[in-house]
Amino acid sequence: MKKIWQKDDLATNILVNQFTVGKDLDFDERLAKYDVKGSMAHCKMLAEVGIISNEESVQMTSVLSMILEDIENGSFEIDKEAEDIHSQIEAILIEKLGDTGKKIHTARSRNDQVLLDIKLYLLDEIREIASLTDEFFQLLIGLAEQHKNVLLPGYTHLQIAMPSSFGLWFGAYAEALLDDVEMLFSVKNIINKNPLGSAAGYGSSFPIDRESTTYNLGFQTMNYNAVYAQMTRGKSEKMLAMAMATLAGTLGKFAYDVCLYLSQNFDFISFPKEFTTGSSIMPHKKNPDIFELVRARCNRIQALPNELILLTNNLPSGYHRDVQLTKEILFPGIDSLKECLEILNYTVPNIKVRNGILEEGKYKYLFSVEKINEEIKKGSSFRDAYIKVGREIENDEFEFEIGNLSQTHQGSIGNLCLDKVSYQFNKLKSKILG
Repeated sequence: MKKIWQKDDLATNILVNQFTVGKDLDFDERLAKYDVKGSMAHCKMLAEVGIISNEESVQMTSVLSMILEDIENGSFEIDKEAEDIHSQIEAILIEKLGDTGKKIHTARSRNDQVLLDIKLYLLDEIREIASLTDEFFQLLIGLAEQHKNVLLPGYTHLQIAMPSSFGLWFGAYAEALLDDVEMLFSVKNIINKNPLGSAAGYGSSFPIDRESTTYNLGFQTMNYNAVYAQMTRGKSEKMLAMAMATLAGTLGKFAYDVCLYLSQNFDFISFPKEFTTGSSIMPHKKNPDIFELVRARCNRIQALPNELILLTNNLPSGYHRDVQLTKEILFPGIDSLKECLEILNYTVPNIKVRNGILEEGKYKYLFSVEKINEEIKKGSSFRDAYIKVGREIENDEFEFEIGNLSQTHQGSIGNLCLDKVSYQFNKLKSKILG
């Protein structure tokens, strides 16, 4: 298939073609429907400003609608001989409509065309990630409420510290997701700007109407400066990768906690055996492979911003082919993050928490601060009470009954403010999905 930039019939060197096309065709299937939608909006605008006739616009829109239908029902196939999806769609228009089809590229460049496709794709992926995160958030909120009074030992430095609860633990990760979704929302607002009309990065001499394509494509606003519009290629990917890395950090930490709490030395939680794996030689093993892989995948996702920074930060303004590689860095990362959320949403509802953990003797020092506070309530200063309780511990004279845990402390580890966290999360989620 002849490339859209070819001016003669001389074929591109095969090796050069393979190297420059790279893995583009592997990822272009994701961009196909956005390329068609962008072309439809562009075609409509060209007719509105009189660059093409209304009849030509109707003809092209009709063919583009058929292509979109094929894409959405799964019958569209990317031509392996095409340079990319953009070239293929233009070739179909020319095949169906002849000279009329050749007019589709008027007043645009493949640069702003690709940039548009990627932005539309990323906006949809942000919505999908937010939706999956919402499912996990609601799950954690429900578990926090269900287990808010089940006590759990808290740790600092991996040393026994103070009493906590499963409600606090689940609730902590729910509130972490609130911040993560807030970052996703901020990135969505930055990406949600129409680049179409910036052409190759220096605008067009045609009297195009960028407000029209902005409205018809559902963008919030546009990138006004043509040079900056091109500068957002790579920047959009990098910012989304940063938001994804933040979310992945939360999921990875949760997965690490699950692995820790599942181990026999902790034994705080359990899962049905079908969610664990065995050992080839040790029949007693129930390994948390799901959560170890979530942890590993999330660590890889957290490396994405750095990879994109190294790829794009040494480039001047204007378009450079280097940014083609952002797809093969970011797109698989998006898939991996969604898969992590999906497996957590599938497995975590089956978690079982253990009651009575703090009744074990090894946790008696969890209550040292509570004992100090009792002494203070009797009139002692904090420092004197601290020294007194410290000596009791050193002399193995420390005693504290779990039933004596003050109502104030029990209230503090049970007061999760879940309604306030949920309200803020749901408000943000609606803005992202809307």
